[in-house]
Amino acid sequence: QVQFVESGGGLVQPGGSLRLSCVASGIIFSAYTMGWYRQARGKQRELVAHITSNGNIYYADSVRGRFTISRDNAKNTVYLQMNSLKPEDTAVYYCKPLTAIGSWGQGTQVTVSS
Repeated sequence: QVQFVESGGGLVQPGGSLRLSCVASGIIFSAYTMGWYRQARGKQRELVAHITSNGNIYYADSVRGRFTISRDNAKNTVYLQMNSLKPEDTAVYYCKPLTAIGSWGQGTQVTVSS
């Protein structure tokens, strides 16, 4: 069974940091480009960052320079280090391969507010 389990979200003040984790199961994790997505209330889900199997990385303009994506293939885990958080980063964050495999997990809520 293909599954993605996100964790690490929470409430943080503007300028703060969080580190999200996502553990994948049921896939050959190392073979996939893994993405972090987010969906704010009332908005469409958007791709935040992705990392290929050989470590090439993409960031959306809105997070470049503040967020860092990484992966540990031995642990089937992809991470998203988020620094200098802004209120507009508030969203539910999800991970998933860029290809159409598996279903969306429950995500992890990130709320940036003073």
